[in-house]
Amino acid sequence: MLAVDKAKLCSKIIKERKAIDPILFKVSELTTITDYFLIASGNSSRQVQAITKHLQKRMREEGFRPLGIEGERTGHWVLMDYGDVVIQLFYKPVREFYDLEGLWIEAPRVNLDDEDLQDALK
Repeated sequence: MLAVDKAKLCSKIIKERKAIDPILFKVSELTTITDYFLIASGNSSRQVQAITKHLQKRMREEGFRPLGIEGERTGHWVLMDYGDVVIQLFYKPVREFYDLEGLWIEAPRVNLDDEDLQDALK
């Protein structure tokens, strides 16, 4: 599976738990850490934890295991590393405070329209 398809799959999965405002950045030309950053938020730390658990379960079903997960216990800022895709899930006020979208302003955004997501799953 291509990295962009994996990232779009992650986006689809987090939307199943009502993740708020997911944004996918292609960062492969700006950093060596990963190819894609997926950033989203939840309305509470409980929702962030639920999104995290759901994503981990569904990605395992798809054959992917995270290289690491940080912040799951508090649910304010969870980082999930799937190698070529890094997912950052925030409690909404924490996301606004850290403003990662502003930090990665030069990174191109990838369209996450539902039609594109359906193509990623074929």
